[in-house]
Amino acid sequence: MIAIPSPLSPVSTPSPFSPLRIGPLTLRNRLIKSATNEGMTSGGMPSQLLVKLHESIAAGGAAMTTVAYCAVSADGRTFVDQAQLDATTLAPFRALAEAVHRQGAAACAQITHGGCFTFLPELSTRRPLSASGGFNKVGLMSDRFFKQAMTESDMDAAVRQFVQAARAAREAGFDAVEIHMGHGYLLSQFLSPLYNHRRDVYGGSPEKRARFPARVLRAVLDEVGRDMAVLCKIGVTEGVKGGGTAEDAARIARVLEAEGAHMLVLSGGMNVESVWQLFGSPMPAEARANVSNPIVRCAMSLQKFTEPKFDGFREMYFLEHSRKVREAVRMPLAYLGGVRSLANIELAMQEGFEAVAMARAGVRSWLCREATLGAGAALGLHVVQPLRGDDVHAGRYVVCAASAERCRAEPAARRLTD
Repeated sequence: MIAIPSPLSPVSTPSPFSPLRIGPLTLRNRLIKSATNEGMTSGGMPSQLLVKLHESIAAGGAAMTTVAYCAVSADGRTFVDQAQLDATTLAPFRALAEAVHRQGAAACAQITHGGCFTFLPELSTRRPLSASGGFNKVGLMSDRFFKQAMTESDMDAAVRQFVQAARAAREAGFDAVEIHMGHGYLLSQFLSPLYNHRRDVYGGSPEKRARFPARVLRAVLDEVGRDMAVLCKIGVTEGVKGGGTAEDAARIARVLEAEGAHMLVLSGGMNVESVWQLFGSPMPAEARANVSNPIVRCAMSLQKFTEPKFDGFREMYFLEHSRKVREAVRMPLAYLGGVRSLANIELAMQEGFEAVAMARAGVRSWLCREATLGAGAALGLHVVQPLRGDDVHAGRYVVCAASAERCRAEPAARRLTD
């Protein structure tokens, strides 16, 4: 456990295992599986393995499990093998939601658009869309060296796409949607001063940069907000000079709170400029070396020269930034970043965060518990981790088929430490 002095003194600290109300949804506890790209939608179709993964997480005790990167349109995908949340994927997504519900948990769909962060071979537009036009840094890895600024008409279309995706999520039986406004995707490109250089009402101050993302939020709330929880994922820091800061995030959070968001999930970092910030540690050298695409390998190698020096992994690495958002708003917040133990979870509760979102540490714990209970023995899911640079670059992680006996033998105290 780390000891970080807190400026907050909550009147009472809830148990992480107590119920939590988010909009119209009540969760059985305060532990959420965060959205991390599963790489289980080959050909754009959710697979049976994706269904089993989220069912096992639910069976392990998570209150809500979030399906990552459900694109709102064909152009909104980052890779070809990503699912679009529409009529063509309703059946497998419905099967996933039903499987999660059988285990007593809620299912959340993360809905997003990649904007200029795209590796698609074909787009319906001449150039990928973004907050502003000009040189596209992602183009160093995707061969799309220029991007185009969205017009009002483009924004109207994108709003409709987010609404349609939220409507499809409701039809599939999801209990919540998480609008992705972080990590360098389209809505994040509006929020970020690194990408947004507009001189109209959508650029300038954090409040102006938040205008279009807030417009998306309002439209989604109007469509599904009475039936589903509507969350937003934002970055509390971009981790690089000239990028978004915790102070920016606090002002953006106020805008989203005023618009009616039911909860904010606090993350950080950018896919291109500061990938180390997402994980609280530098990308392993072997991950860079094992990338098959030479252009991508070169670009990823250059990133190491902009990485700060790390003295090893640091638990709760977004806490100082997230505190500033906590101080700025009264709405429910989910802390994310470097949570590896029950002590970390309890610290987040003491700091005034209503929930904790976890990826690898949580998955490891939930899958081990589910296997111990017996339901996951046949599936044998155990550790989730990137194996190769291509997997890291593509946002995929690999579920290893370890024996259920290994899960049963592992001390419970260790299950939230790896």
